[in-house]
Amino acid sequence: MLRGRSLLTSQMSMSSITIPRHVAVIGAGAGGLVAARELRREGHKVVVFEKSDQIGGTWVYNPRVEPDLLGVDPKRLVVHSSLYSSLRTNLPREVMGYQDYPFLSREGKDRDPRRFPGHKEVLMYLKDFAGEFRIEEMVRFESEVVNVKLEENGREWRVKSNRRGDVDDENFDAVVVCNGHYTEPRIAEIPGIKSWPGKQIHSHNYRIPEPFQDQVVILIGSAASATDISREIAGVAKEVHIASRSAADKTCERLPGYDNMWLHSMIENAHEDGTVVFQDGSVIFADVILHCTGYHYDFPFLETNGIVTVDDNRVGPLYKHVFPPRLAPWLCFVGLPWKVVPFILFEFQCKWIAGVLSGQIKLPSQEEMAEEIKAFYSELEASGVPKRYTHDMGDYQFEYDNWLASQCGCSGVEEWRKQMYYESSKRKRAQPETYRDEWEDHDLILQAHQDFLKYT
Repeated sequence: MLRGRSLLTSQMSMSSITIPRHVAVIGAGAGGLVAARELRREGHKVVVFEKSDQIGGTWVYNPRVEPDLLGVDPKRLVVHSSLYSSLRTNLPREVMGYQDYPFLSREGKDRDPRRFPGHKEVLMYLKDFAGEFRIEEMVRFESEVVNVKLEENGREWRVKSNRRGDVDDENFDAVVVCNGHYTEPRIAEIPGIKSWPGKQIHSHNYRIPEPFQDQVVILIGSAASATDISREIAGVAKEVHIASRSAADKTCERLPGYDNMWLHSMIENAHEDGTVVFQDGSVIFADVILHCTGYHYDFPFLETNGIVTVDDNRVGPLYKHVFPPRLAPWLCFVGLPWKVVPFILFEFQCKWIAGVLSGQIKLPSQEEMAEEIKAFYSELEASGVPKRYTHDMGDYQFEYDNWLASQCGCSGVEEWRKQMYYESSKRKRAQPETYRDEWEDHDLILQAHQDFLKYT
């Protein structure tokens, strides 16, 4: 595809004038934290709004689940995190960390030294990062943003927040949206599901396998969480049947290493007698359907009069997945791309945003940005890429990262990081059971730690 090639056609230039701005950052997860750091480094005054009582965003584990296990009721009590208790990273820590703050193993009672650590270690890394750069002093905890709207003067954004029952209104020059996208579940459409009598749950509300003891479970999905959860459930369930779009038509096969887990092509339909029929023709009496089917982007607080929309999970129109041309640079988004190495991508996006807001980096004109977005969308359509995959960047994430780095005048993604990512991805596909604890890229680990010396 030409997506990567079009990234090289920037019309940005550097300016000698630095203008500090008053900037609101929404969310204190991995994106919001590095946004705050980069904005303050560039001289901006920053307020981070965080609705919970601590930093970390989706990396804060919550054993509670929502009353609506599918997560489709808009009035439900929302639990932000989608972590399950046993979750370990599917990236090695060397790859995962911010570029200039390596994710090194640390000694300590509650630390996890593994190369692919559990979620608690990631949260502790983010807390270390926040402490190192004094980010918490910029955060307003327990402050949920309920409305963001451009003032009538067209120059300022009014941010309304609810802080422990008190409503605050404050105006900002710019708003950086870092609220994550692992809270609003996407659900598979299954013909006949309304009359099917079994239980349905989305992986957003999966925490531990014990509730599936001795049950027949159908799991829909094939991404990293689906792989982990299916294998964990297989340890307690009677049967686990995985329905995957990536499986060839008419697939029905027992997965190696298990006597109670099968891979199928997708579900054909469900019936009121409790049966579920797969496209391969097999029929299963199931107790539970577990949707590991991803998430919707959702910005319930954002009011743009239709300038920015979410259409079939495409947030747009956005220049380089960050700036809506008609509102740039005063509204921007961090962290929308997926199938990526996230933290370093957030870091590059935030460096770019901070430089643009200060006047050090110049964006193309509104018309030029709109034309590039139009060309990007046309290219996706011509290549047969569904709209919902607009922000899927797995094929060109490093080219994107390097383009961002070039705008900021900083070094791009290290070669060892790219090769380590590809190596771990290959092993994850080939050895899903053991790739986190067995590896052969020792030379890349050595290169990484040599590189880390300049930051430590």
